[in-house]
Amino acid sequence: MLRYNHVRLEGFGYALPEEIVPSIDIEQQLAPVYDRFGMHEGRLEMMTGIRERRFWEEGTLPSDGATRAGRKALEVARVDPGKIECLLNTSVSRDCLEPATASVVHNNLGLPLKSIMYDISNACLGFLNGISSLSNMIELGQVKRGLIVAGESSRQLVQTTIKQLLAKGPKLTKKEFKAAFTSLTIGSGAVACVLAHDSVAQADHRVLGGAILSATEHNHLCRGSADTGFSPDAEISMQTDAERLLNGGCELAAKTWDAFKESMNWRDGDIGRTYCHQVGSMHRDRLYEAIKRDAASDFSTFDFLGNVGSVSAPITMAMGVENDPPEPGTNIAMLGIGSGLSCVMLGVRW
Repeated sequence: MLRYNHVRLEGFGYALPEEIVPSIDIEQQLAPVYDRFGMHEGRLEMMTGIRERRFWEEGTLPSDGATRAGRKALEVARVDPGKIECLLNTSVSRDCLEPATASVVHNNLGLPLKSIMYDISNACLGFLNGISSLSNMIELGQVKRGLIVAGESSRQLVQTTIKQLLAKGPKLTKKEFKAAFTSLTIGSGAVACVLAHDSVAQADHRVLGGAILSATEHNHLCRGSADTGFSPDAEISMQTDAERLLNGGCELAAKTWDAFKESMNWRDGDIGRTYCHQVGSMHRDRLYEAIKRDAASDFSTFDFLGNVGSVSAPITMAMGVENDPPEPGTNIAMLGIGSGLSCVMLGVRW
């Protein structure tokens, strides 16, 4: 259980690629596969609710998106880069295996010599883990202000998946196609947020704590290829047992929700807003069913962003509070589930 008394969320920043890739375009590239299995265009959107996702321009590195979002977050929070004492890069996508992508963002933003920097990697949960890690440092008095960033890039994963499916030709099985299907839902984007100790904070949005549970017996249900970085010729792939991952994730979410409410000393009626990791319509509905909340209250981004990995939950909250600012004092739950499996739920009082 996590509890914080001195941590405030100063502001979000996010960046979106300009290139929009409709699901129908991906399906048209996979026409031979669809024809072979008797599938019709529109199936991808019908099954996931994802109408489109975005790709960064060719040659864009994860650090580029993270830098753009980080710079925006600093502007929104009105914090000089020279006052940032910790930078955490939390994305699945990384420029290369070594050095840490955080080092590139640190340099791009002109952060000070004394500023700690490193990567945190935990599938789609990296950003929420980053919030808890930075909050721990602030609560302990180790740093006054810190910045969390994440930049996810999906172009290579989606393009490699299409290439590999087409290359199998008549040898492709339905099982193989099903295992690759989730890879077609991934989108690109970047997000960042500034956290600060209340002694120097300018906003009154308080990070209060939360709960983290893990069910690592499910670690084999989603496996990505080796970390090759984002060189032009890199091929990135992923195999997912989506049905078992969904079932295991929702079971873990229900347990984490109970632990979260106990940690926060909240009842269901005390929670005014929830922002969850956006995988797709089925996952969203099943998650809210597991925690016994109305899915209609969800602020949705998956339909136009796809699944943006570690960026998904925080960018959804960033857009949600921008689109419909919560009343001061509103209790907010940030909900995340990541392959592995792990679940993080964090409480914020706006």
